[in-house]
Amino acid sequence: MPRKKKQNDEIAFEDSLNTDWEHDLSVVEVPIGNRPLFYLGIVILGIALAVAGRVIYLNWANGAYYGARAEDNIAEYSETPAPRGMIYDSEGDVLAESKASFAAVLDANAFINDEDLQTTTISTAQSVLGVSSDTLSALVQQASAQDFATPIVLADDLTPTELVNLQALNLATIKVESDFTRVYPNGSTYASIVGYTGRVSQGDLEADPTLTSDDFVGKVGIEAFYDQELRGKPGITVQYRNASGQVLRQNQESQPVAGDSVQLTIDGGLQTYLSARLAQELALLNRPVGIALAMDPQTGAVLSLVNEPSFDNNLFSEPSASSTAVIEQLLTSPDKPLFNRIVNGYYNPGSTIKPLDGVAGLKDGVIDPTREVFSPGYLLVPDPYNSSTPSRYLDWRYQGNVNLAAAIAQSSDVYFYLVGGGSPPTSVPLLNATSDYGISGLGISRLHDWWQTFGLGKPTGIDMPDESSGFLPTPAWKQQALGTPWLLGDTYNVSIGQGDLLLSPLQLLDYISAIANGGKIYRPYLNASDTPLVNEDLTYLLPQIQDVQQGMVEGVSSPQGTSYTLHNLPFSICAKTGSAQVQDNTQENAIFVGYMPCNNPQIALLILVENSLQGSLNAVPIAGDVLNWYYENRIQK
Repeated sequence: MPRKKKQNDEIAFEDSLNTDWEHDLSVVEVPIGNRPLFYLGIVILGIALAVAGRVIYLNWANGAYYGARAEDNIAEYSETPAPRGMIYDSEGDVLAESKASFAAVLDANAFINDEDLQTTTISTAQSVLGVSSDTLSALVQQASAQDFATPIVLADDLTPTELVNLQALNLATIKVESDFTRVYPNGSTYASIVGYTGRVSQGDLEADPTLTSDDFVGKVGIEAFYDQELRGKPGITVQYRNASGQVLRQNQESQPVAGDSVQLTIDGGLQTYLSARLAQELALLNRPVGIALAMDPQTGAVLSLVNEPSFDNNLFSEPSASSTAVIEQLLTSPDKPLFNRIVNGYYNPGSTIKPLDGVAGLKDGVIDPTREVFSPGYLLVPDPYNSSTPSRYLDWRYQGNVNLAAAIAQSSDVYFYLVGGGSPPTSVPLLNATSDYGISGLGISRLHDWWQTFGLGKPTGIDMPDESSGFLPTPAWKQQALGTPWLLGDTYNVSIGQGDLLLSPLQLLDYISAIANGGKIYRPYLNASDTPLVNEDLTYLLPQIQDVQQGMVEGVSSPQGTSYTLHNLPFSICAKTGSAQVQDNTQENAIFVGYMPCNNPQIALLILVENSLQGSLNAVPIAGDVLNWYYENRIQK
């Protein structure tokens, strides 16, 4: 007889399942298929792609930032500054040098991570260094990912008091580091040539990724043009720390390397004398602005370059509250002392363009050296709409009959009106002269071509930043810009260096140097290691150039010459003067260009006085004294 199951006998798990299945016999099973798994796979794949995309983004897009953050946790980089290269004049005298100094720098990491020190740091920066809290905050905010571990310079060239106070406080956030300060021994005398350095700007950092926020770079002048050569390479030291901040080891990755030095073609004695003589004459005339440029016409080497008013470039390398105020005055001065007028400016050349006109007119057969033209002091051009009211184009004085040499020497405007624009189209009675000169003239198209032949309208290539190109007008430009046609009077005006014709002082003296040396237009240069380079070889024009040279000889030797006051000097001078009307004819710039000695030129000189009192007469005395100094101190010796 079978044993009766006890009430408390356990039911096996499998039996319970069988019992459940028995109850479910009436339920129909339906397969779920692959679609849910497919959707699940898509979701998983999407998540995987999102994660992968984020990883790629963090590594590629912000890899430098996070890499710097990770490396900052174990390594601390520091730079040992390198001295910038020296700048010398042609005699080896120092024009720019770097002297050892101390700088206060903010450790950005320590400042950000230690809130307890932030208040003390801000207070110290204000009280000891004069750096406001707003300035400090701005400096911190400007720190980029690439400069994450680079200290921020708060002050350069610390005074002894500042140095002692910072060392006494011994803050972890403000450190004192050795540095170099740029010093310019002769300040304003060479400022427009040498330029100055300054702390890098945001634009500098973007243009050159090798720079850091505490670097100095050249801003203007030679310092800017040769910045890569002058700038040294800092030494790199790396300290590796553990999580507790303890230094594990220190590696010297590289030693600092001083920058290369640059020697200039500038004659220091001539520069000093010319700067002082120009400033003296401007003071006598009560005029603030003048420039002077001297070149070797046989090579293009720049011997002297003077802009007045000048400035002390040491102001920019030793910033302080007082220097900041002076710099603000320089920036806002109407005389623009920071503007290099010789390299970056341009002027109407006035009558100094006439030697070029003479070469062009001779070569194109418009004139010959002996052909005389009568100038009663004006040229009448008939009004086609009213013959009784002709236009009068003035000469600067009665000239009488003049040939090419006399026209250059005496600076006859009527003569060069005719060379450039030709005879008036219809007859107008002139005093003591025939009504038709019978000169066809070059015309504006050929004038424009000749300007370009002599290298005008484009930079000369001097080793200075942002050189001006000047401006050469054309009929098409006038029609487009002003909405009016080019007239005969426009051609007359540019033929005597007025109107819209604009040359840089460099272009002007460069072309005059070609007249001096027989036709070679050299690239002006300041680096003494450069090799002379001929921009334009016009020696095929030597016969015409020699005829023009004679006019420049007579400009000094003839009693009617505009530079006759120089005829007593014990050497020959070839010269041309000019007076350019500016500011709607309310002002007149005085210009002198010339060279000496005439038979073997060793110096070409330009003097320009803005808003002069007596036109070119105000430039000639300066030129005479400078050429005499050069003769006595350079040629004779």
